[in-house]
This record gives sequence, structure tokens and C-alpha cells, in this order.
Amino acid sequence: MLFLQLPEDVLYQILSCLDYRSLCRLSQVCRRIYYYVNRDVVWRKIAKEFLNTGITRSGTDIYPHIPLKERVKVAQNWYDGVCKKAVPLKWKTKLLPWLQLDGDTVFLSQAADIKVYRQRQDSGRLQRSPFEIYSGHKGDVCRFVLTDSHLISGGSDGKILVHSRKSNMSMELSGHNQEVNCLDSKDGLIISGSRDRTARIWTLASSCTRHTIPMYDRVWSVAISPTLSSFVTGTACCENLSPLCIWDVDRLECVCSLGSEFRRGAGVLDMVFESPYQLYTCGYDTYIRLWDLRLNPRKCVMEWEEPHDSALYCIQTDGNHMIASGSSYYGVVRFWDKRQTECLQFFQLSSDPVSSPVYCLRFSSSHLYAALATSLHSMDFRQTPSNIR
Repeated sequence: MLFLQLPEDVLYQILSCLDYRSLCRLSQVCRRIYYYVNRDVVWRKIAKEFLNTGITRSGTDIYPHIPLKERVKVAQNWYDGVCKKAVPLKWKTKLLPWLQLDGDTVFLSQAADIKVYRQRQDSGRLQRSPFEIYSGHKGDVCRFVLTDSHLISGGSDGKILVHSRKSNMSMELSGHNQEVNCLDSKDGLIISGSRDRTARIWTLASSCTRHTIPMYDRVWSVAISPTLSSFVTGTACCENLSPLCIWDVDRLECVCSLGSEFRRGAGVLDMVFESPYQLYTCGYDTYIRLWDLRLNPRKCVMEWEEPHDSALYCIQTDGNHMIASGSSYYGVVRFWDKRQTECLQFFQLSSDPVSSPVYCLRFSSSHLYAALATSLHSMDFRQTPSNIR
């Protein structure tokens, strides 16, 4: 009992040096120790070493409302691939769906509409009927992004629609004459890329194009830097030596191209900034690449190769050690630990004779959702593993 007579700050310092198995055993000694062991300050150091706990490399906590001990429990399942699979939604017509998560809410594009589904609190499953629908496109929705106040979508009709999430107001942005393949938006700035071989810059304050950049190739992906001073475009790599270019937002100049050894057709289908100087990309050449934008010249510092030579349609990171990727065949989702070069876990979601790519995937601390051509798949990682209670 002398242990419990230590000052709290000293006690927490000691507990934070233990591993998670020792902490779980210690929590079973008595109620008072259980109280101390369950505090977030004890688990924060451990959580940084696990996959998808919501603690980013910079120390930011993405899910502050969920106790860290509970997240470490679930993170062990992510690492071991322990989950419960389900298919909450199906449809008959083959589509190229896109999805986004906002807390426990799933936004899913199906043809010309974006439907919003809530996750049930008791079971974690999605409600079968959408509680809200965003519409207005005359063709299929290709991509959409969420901000705190707006939903912004690009369609095969060449239109960009800006929907207010707080009212029924919407605005149409016209400029592209072919399908809008990609979008990104931050702090009122909108960047779009199209099959018409242009990238366009817009603002939420105006319905007119602020600037148009000729790309001389189809644009498949865009991403705005967290600093808002630049953005990156990913093209089909049919006309240029490199599909990746960094652009200055104010000067509208190409700052540099990333890489020069891409083969023809190695288009970049998805990209994500993890920090102002870390950019992850994936595409037709089967690689996930990490680019360090601090170096001069800027270059790829790490690669992860899809082992079955499949194109990679989408990626997401947890801001720390984990990458999830969606492949072009048989609905394969893979987990990667950035500290390793080999794939950590993989899941084949589709058993259909005609395979479907994973067009988009998104995950929270406990669930992963993957959109295929005719269905939405979910994986629930909240099962408690045997070695952590």
C-alpha cells in the first residue's frame, strides 16, 4: 500500500513506464489502482506505438472522447486482423462510389446522389435507410469532400455542387466541360481536377473560377497542403514524365515535379497529406509512396508495394503508424505498418466471380468501411482480444 501513498504525479510517471499487459494485470489488484491505471495520462505513451489509436505522430488526439485504454484494446485487433465483417448496403447497378466519415455518420455517393447513414449506437451497424440525401447532379457523383460547414461534390456532368450542411442552400460551380475526377477543400479554398486536362481553383465565396491551370493530361487526384500555400495534382501520366506536380496557390506556378522514373500510364489515383511535409500517394503502378517535401530535391523516402501487382485505388493513414489501402481486384483491403515493408494484414471482401476494386475506404477508431462496385462493406474491430482485458 506504500505504492499508493506516492504523489499522483510520481505515480502516473511510474505507471506510464509499464507495458500494456502489465498495466492490465495491475488494474485487477484493487479499485483504487484500477482508477489510476485507467487514466489517459498512463496510456498515452503506449498508444503512440499502436496502430490507429487516434494519437498522431505530432501528439494530436483525434478521438479525445474515447478513453485511451479502450482504444489500445481495439488497436490490438487492428494489428491482429480480428474483426467482424458485414455488408450493410447493397445495390444492383454497378457504380464507382465514394465515401466519407464524420464521426458515426457515413456519407456514401450512389449514382447522382450522396446518401447519409447513421451508425446505430447499440450494435454499431448502419441504419438501412438514409436520413439525408444530397442531390443535384445530372450524372454520377465522382468525388466529394466534407468540411465543417459544406459538402462539395464533383460529378460526371462537369459540375461542382456546394451544399450547406446547416441549411438547404446549395451553389453550382461551372467551368469543367468533362467529368470532375477529384476535389479537395480546406478553409474556403477548393481545388478540382478533371478529365478535361485542367485543374481549377475556386473559393466558397464565389461561384466563378478563380484560376484555371492547363495540365495537358487527365487529372485523377488533388490534395491541398495543410499550410494552404500549395497543392498537389496527380495525373494519368500519359503525357508527362511525372504525374505529380506541386503548385503554389498564389503564384499559380509549378514549384516542382515529384519523381521522374514513372512508366507511362502510372497515374496517381489517390493522395493524402499527413503533415505539411509528408505526402502519401498511390495509383496504377501498385506502389504506396511517401514523399518528404522538406528535402531538396523533394523525393520519395519510402515505398510499399502491393504484392499481387494490383493498382491501388485509395489510401488512408491514421497520422501515425498505419496505412490502409484498397486494391483493384477482388475487393482487397490491406493494412500496412509504416515501420515494416511487408503487408501487415489483408482482407478479401468480394467473393463475386467478377472482381471489383475498392473504390474508397475510410476508417474510424473502431470501424472500417470500404465501397465496392455493388456494395458497402464494414469491419468492426471492437472484439476484445484475449491478452488485454
